[in-house]
Amino acid sequence: MGRTSNHNYYEDFGVGEIYEHTRGKTITEMDNVAITNLVLNTAQGHFNEDQMEDREFGERIVYGGINLSMVCGLASEDISENAITELGYDEVRFSNPVFHGDTLYAESEVLSKRNSDERPDGGVVEFRVRGFNQDDEQVVGATKRVLLKKHEYYDDD
Repeated sequence: MGRTSNHNYYEDFGVGEIYEHTRGKTITEMDNVAITNLVLNTAQGHFNEDQMEDREFGERIVYGGINLSMVCGLASEDISENAITELGYDEVRFSNPVFHGDTLYAESEVLSKRNSDERPDGGVVEFRVRGFNQDDEQVVGATKRVLLKKHEYYDDD
């Protein structure tokens, strides 16, 4: 038996379909501090609780790159599991802050599909990936293009 699903190849996605991904991820202080340090983002909004107490949100906020990465990771099992390659992200928007202890969830909408000009074994699918917190407020969104495998070339079943 293969390691990937039989339901997320190029042919399985239809324009306009929306997938609510089942997993969620609670963002911890460790996630924020470790990853933000790893990518050398030294903005005080992510590290200085004292300074942030007197600012708009009243506490540190989680680095947006973490929020985008977590949401795209939550979506990946359903929309990228059969990827040949991820082609890019565009139109990234951060719409609400994320705080330590918030839980992120993801959904993906199929925006477009086309056969690949370079690879007959794959097709390009464009998704709109959105992330929401536990209060159902959208916190991040992006378009994502993925070159996905086609059943006729890869499906063994």
